[in-house]
Amino acid sequence: MTLMQKLLPTTVVGSYPAVQGKGLKSILDPHQPALETAVNDQIKAGIDIISSGQVRGDMISQIISLLPGIKGNNVTGSVRPPLKPITVHDTKYAVSKHEKVKAMFAGPSTIAHALKIDTPVYRNKNELVLDLAQALAYEAKNLENAGVTILQIDEPILSTGAADMSTAYEAISAITGVLRVPTCLHICGNIGDIFDEIIKMPVDILDFEFACNPENLEYISGKDIKNKMIGFGVVDSSSEKVDSVEEIYSRVLKATDLFDPAKILIDPDCGLRMHTRDTAFSKLKNMVSATDMVRKEL
Repeated sequence: MTLMQKLLPTTVVGSYPAVQGKGLKSILDPHQPALETAVNDQIKAGIDIISSGQVRGDMISQIISLLPGIKGNNVTGSVRPPLKPITVHDTKYAVSKHEKVKAMFAGPSTIAHALKIDTPVYRNKNELVLDLAQALAYEAKNLENAGVTILQIDEPILSTGAADMSTAYEAISAITGVLRVPTCLHICGNIGDIFDEIIKMPVDILDFEFACNPENLEYISGKDIKNKMIGFGVVDSSSEKVDSVEEIYSRVLKATDLFDPAKILIDPDCGLRMHTRDTAFSKLKNMVSATDMVRKEL
């Protein structure tokens, strides 16, 4: 699988600070200025595969607010696909501004564990996960049709041990099985207890944290990742400190020591929405600079 003609393409995990705008445009759509800022900043920083910035709220509420069968955080009936696409508008804007765009949404297991079942339709979370997957497959197909380069599923719940892994596999299969575009599974946190299960997931790219979770290097070192690519987190998204070019350079270099550079994507550990715009932009710009340095040495 070739995503770009260059080695070590840089990308993002998803979110970017939502910058408030002013004027008529903000009245018509309060989030449009934030969308434009997120996209423009990523392009200016030199990111190879950008995102829309997920500026319309947290990744779970944005999805569940428009899914039939869910009210607030309660599941009140059978969960069905949305009446219209949820994130496609913002993704189309990003696609109109940049050749390579990654779309993303919260995964079915993570969404299910954020909800309370308040209906006899579902006996347990696992049944809910599978219906959520069918609803998200509809969203995924619409994002593919919008022209994205990668479709990313965010499943932070998997590293906690709270989710059933066999159900997660079935749910992710329901989403990726309808797509032709390369797919990515992003998991925050420590992967030591789940890596052997995660490597089996039906996706093309596995994306993990390595900057703030350096122990993940031990778990993945020497492992056979088969034909998958690795999204290698080299920027500490949890820290307000801007990672220096030198720090990121050493992390990127470590990635190339562990894996074939042709199988690596470089990105932050997680989303950057909790930071200021200046901090988020500086982290991305330094990541691009450090990756360029390593790329020239390969």
